[in-house]
Amino acid sequence: MRPFAKPLFAILITLSFVTSSNALDRTLTPEETQIINDISAHHSAIDQMAGRFLQLDSAGNRSEGIFYLKRPDKIRFKYAPPSYEEVISVGKGFYVINRKDRSKFAYPQSRVPLRQFLSDTIDLFSANITDVIKTEEMIAVSVADDTPAGPVSVTMIFNLETKDIDQWTLTEPNGNEVTFSMYDTTTEIDIPKAYFYLPDYK
Repeated sequence: MRPFAKPLFAILITLSFVTSSNALDRTLTPEETQIINDISAHHSAIDQMAGRFLQLDSAGNRSEGIFYLKRPDKIRFKYAPPSYEEVISVGKGFYVINRKDRSKFAYPQSRVPLRQFLSDTIDLFSANITDVIKTEEMIAVSVADDTPAGPVSVTMIFNLETKDIDQWTLTEPNGNEVTFSMYDTTTEIDIPKAYFYLPDYK
């Protein structure tokens, strides 16, 4: 099976909620617990979302694009030129599409951790939380995961006022970091079914 390109790997593996050997070494405060529950409820209530994304890695590589999310199970990440790649899920698997090569590579839905973020109900406490840091404006929730590629950790930053996720930083098994930021997002949208169409590539 073809390995993920770095930008695609960073997106697909980010929100993996599989049990890891690491764990939070303290008890969360009642306030932290309530905030995390509120964040889970806030995101569970979002049926559709679209926006732009910016991705930076440790080597200074920069990728941009547009994403579309429609629960349950549908998501599309479209990278801006010079990339020709997209990631699309329609509930039966994740597909890495290359429109220049007219190729697609399938990954079973059950093997891609992002499936957890596409469900009707999101529960951050189903993740293996390893750290929580709160400031006056944000809360950072770190999770760890033992993935097929090796141990991965992710720190998600949420806006305390809106409960939206603004950014996450993923640390890959080799120590490289990828930071993914979302902006210009909207939930006031009706995304056409055609946006999740899978081309008939081999």
